[in-house]
Amino acid sequence: MARCTMNLHSESLLPGERHTPVLLDRCLELLAPVAQRTDAVIVDATLGMGGHTEAMLAAHPGLTVIGLDRDTQAQALAGQRLAAFGGRFRGVHAVYSEIADVVRGLGYQAIDGVLFDLGVSSLQLDEAARGFAYAVAAPLDMRMDQRSGQTAAEVLAHASEGQLRAIFERYGEEPLAGRYARAIVAARAETPLVSTAQLVDVLQHATPAAVKHQRHPAKRVFQALRIEVNGELRALESALPAALDLLNLGGRAVVMSYQSLEDRFVKRLFATRTTSTAPAGLPIELPEHRAEFSLLTRGAERASQEEQDRNTRSIPVRLRAVERKREATA
Repeated sequence: MARCTMNLHSESLLPGERHTPVLLDRCLELLAPVAQRTDAVIVDATLGMGGHTEAMLAAHPGLTVIGLDRDTQAQALAGQRLAAFGGRFRGVHAVYSEIADVVRGLGYQAIDGVLFDLGVSSLQLDEAARGFAYAVAAPLDMRMDQRSGQTAAEVLAHASEGQLRAIFERYGEEPLAGRYARAIVAARAETPLVSTAQLVDVLQHATPAAVKHQRHPAKRVFQALRIEVNGELRALESALPAALDLLNLGGRAVVMSYQSLEDRFVKRLFATRTTSTAPAGLPIELPEHRAEFSLLTRGAERASQEEQDRNTRSIPVRLRAVERKREATA
């Protein structure tokens, strides 16, 4: 769910001190063969506070990184952190679904690598006023880009009971989706739901006692609302195929997911793009039927136990990676 860990009282710290990137060494290892190419270009599609990008730029003096993020606060912090790299870092305010337009707008026709570190960032979770965390009382905002789009409060106010149920089922895989949707509709008839504390209270009262002992009632609902507010899955479904299409021969894509919906999509797409398209029974596989990509990981890789102990937000991460083996056919 979260892409890094942050220190307590982090507001007073420099950007480089505020968080520790997840699976940093493994990401560097997977991207190193392309990062060390002459005039290499890698896109960090989820820049955050720039931890992965900083490490890549420091390790590879000839590398340029294009950093995308829709969060202007994260952009500002990353820009401060990466200023010393000058023009080798090119930060862009954009959703990662805009990756092709951004890359070509900067004058590149292709890239050598791309990194997706999905989910909500620790900056967003740990800034209470953003409304992402159910454990802290705050306005129900949840927008990654606070300059545009509906807030979570607005979604709760205007969506029908059926729409709320669908959101909780699809994006939160919540078995009590219908129950929670009914409770929210009943509660908002009495008073608008504008704070995380109000929503948590409604969910607590709607949850059977036996379930309360198994998990926090708000966890999946908050995840579902965040995904809905930010269009995260829709963005990923267009961004990742576009990123793969941008890769040069030998280029690499590394994706870290933090919940099952993201990981299932990544797994399916990678399976499709690493499978031959040759018709069944064809005696010889023609070059144009060979898989465009090959897998660099066996299944989904996890953080080590040591990293999980040190950084609890690395516990749910699933890492998958591919490499382009042939050019796409027209």
